[in-house]
Amino acid sequence: MLIKWFCALLLCCLPFSAVAAEPVTLDRILVVVNDDVITQLELQQRMATVEKQLQKQGTLLPDKKVLEKQVLERMITEILQTQFAKESGLRVDDAQLEKALGRIAQQNKFDSVVAFRAKLEKDGIDYKKFREEIRNEIISVRLREREVDSKLVISENDVDNYLSNQELQEGHGEELQLAHILVVVPEQASSDKIQTYRKRAEQALEKLRAGAPFAQVAAGFSDAQDALNGGDLGWRPADRLPPLFAEPLQKMKPGEVSDILRSPSGFHILKLIDRRSKDTPVVIVQTHARHILIKTSELVSESEAKKRLQEIKQRIDKGADFAEQARLYSEDGSASQGGDLGWLSPGETVPEFEGAMDALKVGQVSGLVQSSFGWHLIQVLERRNTDVTVEQKRQRARNSIRSFKSDEAFEDWLRQLRDRAFIEYRNTDK
Repeated sequence: MLIKWFCALLLCCLPFSAVAAEPVTLDRILVVVNDDVITQLELQQRMATVEKQLQKQGTLLPDKKVLEKQVLERMITEILQTQFAKESGLRVDDAQLEKALGRIAQQNKFDSVVAFRAKLEKDGIDYKKFREEIRNEIISVRLREREVDSKLVISENDVDNYLSNQELQEGHGEELQLAHILVVVPEQASSDKIQTYRKRAEQALEKLRAGAPFAQVAAGFSDAQDALNGGDLGWRPADRLPPLFAEPLQKMKPGEVSDILRSPSGFHILKLIDRRSKDTPVVIVQTHARHILIKTSELVSESEAKKRLQEIKQRIDKGADFAEQARLYSEDGSASQGGDLGWLSPGETVPEFEGAMDALKVGQVSGLVQSSFGWHLIQVLERRNTDVTVEQKRQRARNSIRSFKSDEAFEDWLRQLRDRAFIEYRNTDK
């Protein structure tokens, strides 16, 4: 970090004769962030990437100075998170990064990371910088999980109160497709500063009222993490939203934009894109199953575990009682119940187990099934269709509470992180 700073200063101090002899692109420091810096060249490179991203999304580019300010603020936030992660011992090693890049390549329908890299470089994107940006995104996600999400507590009483309030609210059976703009107000901001941030929100709203595309204005004015994605929040249940948002949205029609809303985080502008109903019964197929598990370990190899389970399978095929064999040999907590797992809903078991179980008929015993736990024999005892609407409502309520609490808490955490930092702007209009 200090080397990068020194190099930037060195370039600025080259003698005139050296500059005159051969054209040199001079870099300069724009912002000091604790013991790191952001240079003009770094901002230009990030701007090029962001502009290509927005063009690919079909988003009209905002004013260049406005976008530069947004990108610069995003870079400051990224550096602060990276610094905090380093100080607190959070790392994303190269092996983890390569796995993530492999998934990104697959999502973009490339056969390999090599092919994905070739495409990026063909589009003029520096792969090394792209790679580090993905590392920083992973760090941001893990920081949020560790510093915010893991500390959220949602009690059954919270869920009960939430559902009670939901019944009283108009439109509780709806899902809303939303986009938003957030102008963050620092926690210790003076009244003058608050007015400055409000004027920025008013400028954004003025552009929207004049017909500017929401995605363009979000990219130019929003401080939210999704700003460069047009502020898109996707589909959210009406009951997932904090009261500050829920009340004005009840009166809005698709396509309308809210007035400026004030929260502890700052100033918000919402756009209601669409509505749809979500009050339909949820019926799932549940399976009553039992199993026998032989675990693998440092003392029991894959082949040995498989052989032991094969012998059990042969005894069952010859008429031995499945439950008795489970009680005698299974290495699972269900052994004392004859391997009985009770009624299982989709997603409650690992994919390998669930796939094998779903392929069985009632009464049928599976072949040997391998999972991360070891080797299984599975028998399906019964199946039933179950209305889990009530359970689903409670789970949706938990997810809703967690979602808006998490969003607010993360924005607050970022604001506090920034308030504690030393940030000095140089050669900027900030």
